[in-house]
Amino acid sequence: MRVGAFVLAAQFPGQGQGEALHRAVRSAEAAEAAGLDSVWLAEHHFVPYGVCPSAVTLAALLLGRTERIRVGTAVSVLPTAHPVALGEQAALLHLTSGGRFSLGVGRGGPWVDLEVFGAGLAAYEKGFPESLDLLLRWLREPRVAAQGERFAFREVAVVPRPDELLDGSAEGPEVVVACTSPASVRLAGERGLPMLLGMHCGDEDKAEMVALWRRHALDAGHSPDVVARAGHVSAGVAQIADGREEAEETLVKAMPGWLKKGLDAHVTVDGRLRSMRDPVAYTELLCGLHPVGPPRLAADRLAATSERTGITRFALLVEGSGDLAATEENVRRLGAEVLPQLS
Repeated sequence: MRVGAFVLAAQFPGQGQGEALHRAVRSAEAAEAAGLDSVWLAEHHFVPYGVCPSAVTLAALLLGRTERIRVGTAVSVLPTAHPVALGEQAALLHLTSGGRFSLGVGRGGPWVDLEVFGAGLAAYEKGFPESLDLLLRWLREPRVAAQGERFAFREVAVVPRPDELLDGSAEGPEVVVACTSPASVRLAGERGLPMLLGMHCGDEDKAEMVALWRRHALDAGHSPDVVARAGHVSAGVAQIADGREEAEETLVKAMPGWLKKGLDAHVTVDGRLRSMRDPVAYTELLCGLHPVGPPRLAADRLAATSERTGITRFALLVEGSGDLAATEENVRRLGAEVLPQLS
């Protein structure tokens, strides 16, 4: 079982954006020191829900500051990025880090980002498969041309080639797809790409999505061995304390204010109405689903999720207190008191 930290660079009420980013960097450094497997970085634009606008840029910084831990994006939003530019960045980070970079990609939402970056609503509603396939070709082939609906260009050379690690490995960076619907599960399954599943989903929902992914992957011709080894990632929340009530109280006091301010700031590109979760109820839901409580309870919940879903990789939000010192202590306890119980 591989446990990592999920870092949003969340701007809690009363905090500055630089403070949120500093806590994000320190969370990743603390995760390596604590023995965690990975750190996953979120990407958002124009909202205090998360103040990191470029997960690959922050990943580059953290790969340079760490030596062992895997760093991934969760996720880089494909509709507002050019797949070739993102592929070049992924190849660069993969090669210069010795293979420690994972590229998580997703469709994002119908936000004003599409207008600002000139992608348009069509890039979100129907352009994701074309973007994903072009990205995958860039990471797997020596030369690439495109004749798609959105991207069209003559054949060019892939430089740097992501399959030229100095250790002789012929594999490029891992690509993970954020999945929130049957359509996105099918897309990932047909391409044999592992899924990143959201923190709002319970074990039953995640188990159903894994089973659906397997069916699509096998129907697409992927071998049973490849399907069995798929490294899906389950996102969640972790808050470690001596007692369950103490851990839950920490999150219920801090997270609703951040969620309300952050989620309310999202603006749709076409004026469509949004249905936002009640922040207190959502926080309580997360506390009930994920490793929030004493170390034994946290380990049991992670083990139960793995047993029910078959997922063995976790990306856990560790900054739910909103406080730097508390976040560092949370990461330390996750590594020192929870991980040994999962061995």
